[in-house]
Amino acid sequence: MSEPEVVATSEAQIAVHWKEEAYIQPSAQFIAQANMTDPYVHDRFGLDRFPECFKEYADLLDWYAYWHTLLDTSDAPCWKWFVGGKLNVSYNCVDRHLTKYRNKAAILYVPEPEDEAHVAITYQELYVRVNEFAAVLRDFAGVKAGDRVTIHMPMVPELPVAMLACARLGAIHSVVFGGFSGKSCGERIADSGSRVLITMDSYYRSGTLLDHKEKADEAVKTAAEEGQDVDKVLVWRRYPGQYHSATPMQDGRDYFVDNELKTHVGSRIEPVALAAEDPLFLMYTSGTTGRPKGCQHSTGGYLSYVAGTSKYVQDIHPEDVYWCMADIGWITGHSYIVYGPLSLAATTVMYEGVPTYPDAGRAWRIAEQLAVNIFHTAPTTIRMLRKAGPDEPQKYNYHFKHMTTVGEPIEPEVWQWYYDVVGKGEAVICDTWWQTETGGFLCSTLPALQAMKAGSAGPSMPGIHPVIYDENGDEVPAGSGKAGNICIRNPWPGGFQTIWGDRERYVSTYYGKYCRNPESKEWRDWPYFTGDGAMQAADGYYRILGRVDDVINVAGHRLGTKELESAGLTVEEIAEAAVVPVADDIRGRVPDMYVSLKPGFDAGPVIEAKVIEAIETIIGKIARPKHVYIVPDMPKTRSGKIMRRVLAAISNTMDIGDVTTLANPEVVESVRQMVQGEGMVVTQEGPEDLKLFGEER
Repeated sequence: MSEPEVVATSEAQIAVHWKEEAYIQPSAQFIAQANMTDPYVHDRFGLDRFPECFKEYADLLDWYAYWHTLLDTSDAPCWKWFVGGKLNVSYNCVDRHLTKYRNKAAILYVPEPEDEAHVAITYQELYVRVNEFAAVLRDFAGVKAGDRVTIHMPMVPELPVAMLACARLGAIHSVVFGGFSGKSCGERIADSGSRVLITMDSYYRSGTLLDHKEKADEAVKTAAEEGQDVDKVLVWRRYPGQYHSATPMQDGRDYFVDNELKTHVGSRIEPVALAAEDPLFLMYTSGTTGRPKGCQHSTGGYLSYVAGTSKYVQDIHPEDVYWCMADIGWITGHSYIVYGPLSLAATTVMYEGVPTYPDAGRAWRIAEQLAVNIFHTAPTTIRMLRKAGPDEPQKYNYHFKHMTTVGEPIEPEVWQWYYDVVGKGEAVICDTWWQTETGGFLCSTLPALQAMKAGSAGPSMPGIHPVIYDENGDEVPAGSGKAGNICIRNPWPGGFQTIWGDRERYVSTYYGKYCRNPESKEWRDWPYFTGDGAMQAADGYYRILGRVDDVINVAGHRLGTKELESAGLTVEEIAEAAVVPVADDIRGRVPDMYVSLKPGFDAGPVIEAKVIEAIETIIGKIARPKHVYIVPDMPKTRSGKIMRRVLAAISNTMDIGDVTTLANPEVVESVRQMVQGEGMVVTQEGPEDLKLFGEER
């Protein structure tokens, strides 16, 4: 009889027990054409030259007025960059390229159906589209500088057009991932105070034309229940003139964009000169307390940072064809599909659908057809493509010079397939680490200067100065083999400004843990707490170990456990809910949900299905649990707290550790048998290894 399959568990364990991999050097051919080849770049961006070093990034942009203060720390830790400077993001991403690149493709759009033609949108056409839609927003919807506009759209060219139109007017856009439910969208509308919702009637996913407009009614209803009215819902149509939604348009509220554009043909809107510290957008990210956090990103600091990192890490030149296979509804899409590449006059590729539709060769066909030479995706997608078609890349004649991985740690075995098979041994790989809050990369190799090492994010970015602290605030030295909490010593331009409407939460969540003096205006007293665990090798390369709070990183998307648990508790029969991460071959981590029932209800598949439906409806399909376990009771402390680390150990076939101090230790074995059955093998010992998730404090 074969041994039961064992499952590795937390990022911390996998990382700590990985051996240090060999160095792989970039090719001479890549180095010869690279944007950054100065071996002293880290010296130029050293702490002794901070903050003036970031002028290099700001000088990549066009400014209406130069700044008088490069970094203002007077409202620490709400840092203000390039104060006194004025610029416009839409101008920097579109208008300024027209003289030289007017007829060059800005966006190459690939619809999911293969019988639909690719669409090439030149910088001139993008300029026209952005201006005309900005006119609709300003003159029809009454949008002005400082207003918030929520955008709930799939991966179609109209999405960056809408973002750039908002930026042109100085309106603050809040893009909600298209896969999120109407309720999730409505909560974000309410929090941001948006009066205008931009959406779409339909889009393709796995070969099916999905009804997207139906989510708009739910979003508006949810927002109204929370006290925020939406005046106008602007609906783009996947096929102009055809409406593919079962949801009727509401008179006086819902308007087809293609109809409104007819009265604004030829409109030109002068870009608004905005202060560098004015907000550009809100990006909502999950948190441990249930309510999403609206990360507020600036105009000048953010754009300068994504322009600089796109140029020097992604190695984007204007003549490159660059494909980031992410979704614009997440920060990766904002920074490295839209704003970073377009600020550099690149050609950026957008794909509507599923990477494996209609087969596992689709991504590589697109790369061949469009002559893509820079490719950017997440480990989840890499694992999925590797599983679905491990030999598919060899069938297509594309050649990448550069590949990026982003969103979560990548296993060395998967990294090697990415390098050997997808990259054909030709492309350099940048394994980047950063967050929604940071705006752009924090750690990565500079591709022409530093060797690649599988499983490692590499050193920090120029101008980024990390430190790893233990729980006592003592520094964990490089090469010690010990993990700790990775923090950033200094501010940087791409970092977010605050949490929209909740400065106190911003300070306590990101700066409170290691702050040396809450009254200080000195940036050295305010290390940024990333919430990630990490260790640093003797060579200075960082290995990121995953979240240290109760946020599950599912396919690179951070989902708050409290949100999932709250959704589960909307099911009438459920008394308690606990969510823990479980290892998954494709998505890295997925949620396992444990629920207990109210008296008088019996466990069964009907209730399990209701829990799954509630989560998909309230949050979205991305949050679907791998399992729903209906348990007789939750393992609890004597104070009544659910011990999630015990449940995480059970889900991941880990050693459960000492449970004698629990109020109900007898329940642990019954839950373990329900989940694991008899004879399961644990992978590691000791509860210490699980402290990166769910440790009760």
